Amino acid sequence: MSFTVIPAIDLRAGRVVRLKQGDYAQQTTYDFDPRALAGDYAAAGADWLHLVDLDGARGGSLENLAVIEAIARDGMRIQAGGGVRSEADVQRLFDAGVSRVVLGSLAIREPVRVEAWLAARGADRFTLALDTLYRDGAWRLPSAGWTETESRTLDDLAPWYAERGAKHLLCTDIDRDGMLAGFNLDLYRYLAGTVPSMAVQASGGVRSLEDIRAARDAGARGVILGRALLEGRFSLKEALAC
Repeated sequence: MSFTVIPAIDLRAGRVVRLKQGDYAQQTTYDFDPRALAGDYAAAGADWLHLVDLDGARGGSLENLAVIEAIARDGMRIQAGGGVRSEADVQRLFDAGVSRVVLGSLAIREPVRVEAWLAARGADRFTLALDTLYRDGAWRLPSAGWTETESRTLDDLAPWYAERGAKHLLCTDIDRDGMLAGFNLDLYRYLAGTVPSMAVQASGGVRSLEDIRAARDAGARGVILGRALLEGRFSLKEALAC
């Protein structure tokens, strides 16, 4: 079973940033050029790059598309999302060179529509981002850059998509995002047992190489690395060696 280490770059106003627990008021801005940073990750051996348009995720339009397109031109395989609200947005990302489009809010709000895209364009072209918060006895699924609450739960949607052939699932425990508290391993064990046909990407809280190994052992098929790489807690080469 393959396991993929995926560095992440979150974009806001063309800058490299990180949020804590998805809170736009708790932003850290890093002094990296996003295209140069992506090049460094490619040089270190990364096969994939995860790009998030945070402006788009909250506002509903592809605000950082020019940056995404510039990075894609350099040759990395990219999965990218944030602000995808229509099939035209999907096409714009594919036209920009994105290999796999990440669907978050739309995957939660309009699953039948997304199911049609999976069938028409190929399930391997999409990653479903079902980022979650455990509240009131259930894994809730906030949308719109984690600023709005939805009625559907992870228990509802993950198996529904698996039954319809979806292949890639990105799942962040929002409480751990940007907190360097380690992955929620129980969440990934649960998903590995519930939707074994889907390649689950773990995200939120990685702080050490041991966290990467633990996510792999819990059944995740990949990990997303953001803040830990930006702050030099370990190198990407070390992570890839895991």
